Amino acid sequence: MPGPPTPRQPSSTGCSPLWCSEGKTACHGRPSRLACVSSGSRTPLQSRSGPIADPPSLAGLLRRHRHAARLTLEQLAEASGVSARTLSDMERGRSKGPQHRTVTALADALALEEVARKELIELARDGRLRDRWARPTGLCELPRSVDDFTGRVAELAWTEDLVHAGDAPGAAGVGLITGSAGLGKTTFAVRAAHALRPDFPDGVLFLDLFGMSPQPLAVEEALALLLRALGVADQQIPHDIPGRASLYRSSLRDKRVLVVLDNAASEEQIRPLLPGGGAGRVLVTSRRLLAGLEGVRRLSLGPLPLLEATELLTGILGERSASDGEPALTRLAQLCGGLPLALRIIGNRLVSRPEWDAGELVARMTDEERRLNQLRAGDLEVATAFEMSYEQLAESPRRVFRRLALVPGRDFDAALAAVVGEIAIEDAWDALDELVDLGLLQDSTSGRYRFHDLVRLFARDRLHKEQAEADREAITETVTSWLLRMATTAGRWFEPAYGRPDRPDADLADLSSPEDADRWLRVDSDNWLGALRYAAGSGRHSVVLDCAESMRWFSDRWRLWPHWQEVFTLGADAAAALGDPAQQAAQLNYLARVHHMVPPPDPEVMMRYAAEVLDRATHSGATAQIAWGHMYVGRALLRLGRLDEAVASVSSAAEMFKANGDIDAYCQCLGTVGECFRGDGRFAEALERYLEMCALAGDEGSGMTPSIAALTRPNALAGAGLCLGLLGRRAEAIVKFTEAISLFEQFPLSGSQARCLESLAAVLADEGRTGESRQAYARAAEVFEAIGDAEASSRCHDLASAAP
Repeated sequence: MPGPPTPRQPSSTGCSPLWCSEGKTACHGRPSRLACVSSGSRTPLQSRSGPIADPPSLAGLLRRHRHAARLTLEQLAEASGVSARTLSDMERGRSKGPQHRTVTALADALALEEVARKELIELARDGRLRDRWARPTGLCELPRSVDDFTGRVAELAWTEDLVHAGDAPGAAGVGLITGSAGLGKTTFAVRAAHALRPDFPDGVLFLDLFGMSPQPLAVEEALALLLRALGVADQQIPHDIPGRASLYRSSLRDKRVLVVLDNAASEEQIRPLLPGGGAGRVLVTSRRLLAGLEGVRRLSLGPLPLLEATELLTGILGERSASDGEPALTRLAQLCGGLPLALRIIGNRLVSRPEWDAGELVARMTDEERRLNQLRAGDLEVATAFEMSYEQLAESPRRVFRRLALVPGRDFDAALAAVVGEIAIEDAWDALDELVDLGLLQDSTSGRYRFHDLVRLFARDRLHKEQAEADREAITETVTSWLLRMATTAGRWFEPAYGRPDRPDADLADLSSPEDADRWLRVDSDNWLGALRYAAGSGRHSVVLDCAESMRWFSDRWRLWPHWQEVFTLGADAAAALGDPAQQAAQLNYLARVHHMVPPPDPEVMMRYAAEVLDRATHSGATAQIAWGHMYVGRALLRLGRLDEAVASVSSAAEMFKANGDIDAYCQCLGTVGECFRGDGRFAEALERYLEMCALAGDEGSGMTPSIAALTRPNALAGAGLCLGLLGRRAEAIVKFTEAISLFEQFPLSGSQARCLESLAAVLADEGRTGESRQAYARAAEVFEAIGDAEASSRCHDLASAAP
């Protein structure tokens, strides 16, 4: 490799460039203690009189002074106020040019005489000068950090850990920061690099790799830029990539340098730019996950939490934030989805237009059709940032991305993506992986995917620009049909008359068990409910009615879902549109039932729905619905405390059900009459009704549907246990409760199970069985918490703790 060139003659200013002992260009006009190269054949470490003795080093001198003072690193750190880590770096030669105030603090703590003090201070000064001379300026310079940087405390701590954990053998010295467009990866990396600068006395370098541009920075060009920034002369840079990469790694090995590689395109672009070991560290940012990189530590940036997003917006606005008001700024932060780029744009727009009102901008951004158009200021535009990622996609992932904007819910799985894209599920997985890799979708460990709100709006915009209206409508119809067929099939798993479908549609996702059906209905509830709304709005009444009808039994399993009223209202409206009063009465009965089972029950609304049921069903001759109407009237009267009227109404329903051979419904009537008698203090009569229920549920020849009998029996045993306890027959009550609880364990957690546990705990306490009572209360608290009844859970928890 060629040696350093001959120095130039002194310039007109009287300054001459110096060449340090490592052959690197030094700054102009600075006095130096460094050995210099003059013309001739002498090496940098040779003079006319022979070899020059090694000058004393700051590291060795500091170590000798500390040992002479009989101080440990920790003791000197405490005496000087300089951190033990900084002292360690200085003694190991990692920090060769510490700040003047640091060195004077150490000299004071060591009580150095004047000569020794001056020597230590001058060596530190020379180290600072040497550091400045050894690095050419203006090459790979770190950009400035924004003054209003906000949040990311945990993420900044992660970069600190990366730097210092790398001291351990085998620890990775490369940090990969990923995230979608607009999340502030570059801003974060620059901020972290500025904060870490004191740990890297040999320099902090920054290089934009242009990963999202049509022509990312070539590896050979990136290596050449980095080598020049490290002080390697052009004529010393090899022409081939392996040679440049090798020289780059060797140049980094003995230097404490931080390299920030921003906007990486691929693993192939990054691998040659990573160090081979040593004290250097690298931070890489990329929209892609770069999953093929080995031995790197990973950090995924997400949107800012609302509080930090509002704080960032407030910081950008400065003094005018007070006049805009916190509610308006908080709402703007919400509409920006915590995306720092969007917050920056909104803040800049408001700052540049003092006459604008933040509330007016909130109104504009609330309109989803106009939101992306509001997110542009000068050369900053959110849509442009997303478009750079979009343009990286092949045609199939692009099509899937656009069409996913039509999914009605918040998230989706690969099966629904395959339907949207009209592709095989294997191809859907590939497309979703590509979208996640570019940060256009967010994934989770549960196999669900979702858009950031602003990315969804961008996908919708691309869909409208690139797909004809007829195509969009056809895709929507396909998605709606698939979702409602899935929902109806899943719901019928729980209907006694259906159960497992014999021949499900071939294009539907596999629902091979009630657990599969239950899970799908819950996790995709936003999607099938959105499809139900769309179908209702487009007049597909039969499909809507079928879906709503299929949910009657599943609603028992998920009583606290807040949308049952909407589902059965859409069902009732569909039945009315079809001119089917019997089905309309059925849906109205389900609505009455919703107001009975969802806390807090609303008996007045139940009465109104039941009255409408009796009107519709009587005109159509729908006997079963008339009976259910009387049943719900009775339950409403029970809630209102009108017990005699309730018994009369429910008894009428019981007679009708029994006459029709509907023993399932007849048993429900027995339970409601038992509840009325128990509320009226007629415990023995109530016990008779519950025992009759038990007998029917346990008799295979009673005519009850087996699945309903299985659920009826624990409820009847629990009712019998309550009556026995009230009659003072506590030992028998405990037996009934215990049997009921064991049967409830076969079913999903429910309020009935929790109440039975609480009743058992009370009876056990009355019997003096304190330990068992405490356990039952604790279990009741767990079940109440699991089903979302926080008040009851807290009550049982307190009783479990307070039991003597």
